Amino acid sequence: MKEGLIKDAYELIIKELQTVISIAYILTVGIGMLFNYKFYAEFDINIFDYSDVFDFLLAPFADYRILLFSVLSLLISLLLLKFDSEWKKLSPRSYSRANFGWDKKSWFKTFRYGSFAFCFIIYLFASADIYGRHTKKHVLAEPPVEVTFADNQTKSGIMIGKTLDVIFLKIDSKIEAIPVTAQVKNISIHTED
Repeated sequence: MKEGLIKDAYELIIKELQTVISIAYILTVGIGMLFNYKFYAEFDINIFDYSDVFDFLLAPFADYRILLFSVLSLLISLLLLKFDSEWKKLSPRSYSRANFGWDKKSWFKTFRYGSFAFCFIIYLFASADIYGRHTKKHVLAEPPVEVTFADNQTKSGIMIGKTLDVIFLKIDSKIEAIPVTAQVKNISIHTED
């Protein structure tokens, strides 16, 4: 009897843990996509035109700062929700005052979670903007690299980044997307002002 109870509890915990880990991974991939988009947007590159799914599945792990930010953001959000719940439990009077008495309304629970989600999204976009600008400055300070093609032609410039199929170089004031596996030599994206 006791063994069956322990086994059932163990299976429930494992099942819930799998769900939490899956949701956390999906959120982390989404955050990684946003951060990559904001970084490449600083160079007027729409990274979605040059990437495939696998680039984004690995995006949070390509830069430890994105992974660290994702984990910290998720933990801080959960802690804020926990703090809010504990405040409501421990001091309902001050909680109600701080929320203008709205916590007594039927729609407040939806409003509360919606507000947390909205603030989290605004926070993510603002942080991704800061990340993009900061990383652009860091990348532009890097020394130039040289890309050699199969026909021994070379191009030299500052490497902005790469996907599985494309290398992005800043050559003088021009950003170039150089396909890694295609017969095309390069794609000129734009000229920076």
